Amino acid sequence: MRATQIDVFLSAHGWGDAVRTPVPGDASARRYERLVLDGKKAVLMDAPSEEDGPTCPLGASLAERKDLGYGAQAMLAGSDQAAFVCLASALTRRGFAAPHIWGADLSAGLLLLEDLGDDLYAPVLKAEPDREADLYREAVSCLSALYRSSFATSLQAHGATWQVGTYDNMALQVEADLFLDWYAPEFEAPLDADARADWTRIWTEAFSHLQAHATGLALRDFHAENIFAHKDRVGLIDFQDALFAHPSYDLVSLIEDARRDVDPALAGPLISQFCQQVGIVEDDSFHAAYAVQGAQRNAKILGIFVRLARRDKKPGYLDLLPRVRGHFQNDLSHPALAGLKAWVQKYAPTALEVSDD
Repeated sequence: MRATQIDVFLSAHGWGDAVRTPVPGDASARRYERLVLDGKKAVLMDAPSEEDGPTCPLGASLAERKDLGYGAQAMLAGSDQAAFVCLASALTRRGFAAPHIWGADLSAGLLLLEDLGDDLYAPVLKAEPDREADLYREAVSCLSALYRSSFATSLQAHGATWQVGTYDNMALQVEADLFLDWYAPEFEAPLDADARADWTRIWTEAFSHLQAHATGLALRDFHAENIFAHKDRVGLIDFQDALFAHPSYDLVSLIEDARRDVDPALAGPLISQFCQQVGIVEDDSFHAAYAVQGAQRNAKILGIFVRLARRDKKPGYLDLLPRVRGHFQNDLSHPALAGLKAWVQKYAPTALEVSDD
């Protein structure tokens, strides 16, 4: 049935006779194919709706989001392609190199996209490591431009509407809690109710540091396997879960990459570059927020990678844990996270073990 839907969709948009090649995907349920027809290229994105849980309805209360489950609490788009097409349209209208949408069947979860090419940062840098500093400076300039741009909360494109939410404490907390739900049971002693309550209290206090700066659009998964060196611009592909968040969020994602080692000597200059380009004073309030955002993201990733390994039978993700632990440890060195560091030392000390021996 799905194969027939795809064939009909491609034929309707003039790509029925294209040569189709699967493209390696990410950790999500989305699937991609590269299409080649008469020398032209495109990409098919396939995201069947039954693969993901419910998204967050417009105006849902905290209680309603809690009842709907993780996807609504974390404000994920899931397989709702309205998010992708509306955000892609908003980005391209502002001059960013997101793929143009050449065809869409939102009810079927099918999109025909512009092909941004093969030059993802990760393989480019593996082949040409001497380009790292230049490419990362370009990526930070892209993030600076995003933060300086104005985006509406309600976006429209291809007959669809998407509401861009704000990364609130519920979303931040439920993501951090993946550490308790997946990482801790794998590597640590069982946690009692008091330990979990302390965890939540500490994070609530930490999140207050994120109020120090105006929010901007965060693409939410901005790293070397999701961005392209594309015609002297930074190509963007994974942005459907975008929210308004603290300006450090995507910067942390880029620098504290879970999948590749970024030269540590670049971190400070890249942070300074971002602050200078967007007009934020690089003071301790920004560095505290950066550390909080990094710790939250890395706690989430530690949980997600264990979940992918155990629930989704993708054990290769366990090999990435040492790098993420290293990022987490570095984040916890900031004085703003002294309470969280003490909690981790007491209840989850393996999260501070960087060695993979």
